[in-house]
Amino acid sequence: MRVAVSASAPSLDAPVESRFGRAPYFVFVDADTLQMIEAVENPFAGQMSGVGIQVAQWMADKGIQAVITGNVGPKAFEGLRMAGIPVYNAPQGSVKQAVEALKRGQLQQLGSATSAAHSGGGWGRGMGRGMGMGMGMGMGRGMYGGGMGPVAAPSVPTPPTQSGSEVNELRSQIQTMQQMLEKIMKRLEDLEKK
Repeated sequence: MRVAVSASAPSLDAPVESRFGRAPYFVFVDADTLQMIEAVENPFAGQMSGVGIQVAQWMADKGIQAVITGNVGPKAFEGLRMAGIPVYNAPQGSVKQAVEALKRGQLQQLGSATSAAHSGGGWGRGMGRGMGMGMGMGMGRGMYGGGMGPVAAPSVPTPPTQSGSEVNELRSQIQTMQQMLEKIMKRLEDLEKK
């Protein structure tokens, strides 16, 4: 099984990184042999937004079959779930120890995100329950407002960004989501043919 572990350095001995989307590195490991396939710097860690979705798509493109991390946000979790990639929690230890624990069945598979959304928390940008999917209307405050779970610290309304850059950012996110959806649909078709 091909496993991706969020890591603080590009090594099997590196500590598991507590962040998924903004992890500095990912170590790809063959869980059956405990051999490192490759260690790569996270190409999305420095982006402004949409990081979780992009990293989830990248994991699907890399053929990852499981992810081990400390915490995962709601958008990244949903992207991984849609790609059929289970997420396991390893809050401490090295990359190698985490993969060994997975192999022994000692890691908990996550059923939901473990951290709050990092964007969409300002006034006027959230969509209620949203996650950017139009699941609610009104003056939402991102993913966790209105009694829907843990409430993040209140945010100060931010001044509007330049509409052109925000439009480009949203179009980029739509394109990433469309690509992910196409891959999921193809995978579903392949599975249904069997």
